[in-house]
Amino acid sequence: MNASAKPERTRLSAEDWEDAALKLIADQGVNALAVEALARQLGVTKGSFYWHFRTREALLQAALERWEQYGEREVISQIEAMPDPRARLPELFRRVAHELAPHRVYAALLKALDHPQVVPVMARVSQRRMEFLTNIYKEAGLEPVEALNRARLTYAAYVGFLQLNFTLGLPRISHEEFDAYVEHMIRTLTPN
Repeated sequence: MNASAKPERTRLSAEDWEDAALKLIADQGVNALAVEALARQLGVTKGSFYWHFRTREALLQAALERWEQYGEREVISQIEAMPDPRARLPELFRRVAHELAPHRVYAALLKALDHPQVVPVMARVSQRRMEFLTNIYKEAGLEPVEALNRARLTYAAYVGFLQLNFTLGLPRISHEEFDAYVEHMIRTLTPN
């Protein structure tokens, strides 16, 4: 190999750009998403970006869809596949409680509900999560109205906790306190 030859750079995939976009959104919000800043962060030129996406908006749309699909594929479908309906809620609470990155993206998107690309994604995600929770509660033995109300309470507790922690920065709790909170949520929101 010629000593003056530069090492070949690893080619970034569209998924690499989407992941970097989601991390930037989680850290700084939707409005911070900029092609030049991402390229600099990834150590590549903007040309690499344009190989995969025509515009910043196309990247944002792809990143939002990737985040949405993660929730469907990695959480909802796996919990739905569990044979015991009464085991689904505790597993859901424990699994979701310890996935920081998707929560940070969700919290950032809550702050961007005036953005035209964010609104439909958040509406779909919220609708799907409410349906998912309602079905879990029905399968655990609650009547339809009670299942819907419990799903609303559960989802409101989730969104409220995100708002307290990521938007307001309150309350700061230790890992042990957080784990105790999750177990309290399980006891409180899981039907007997």
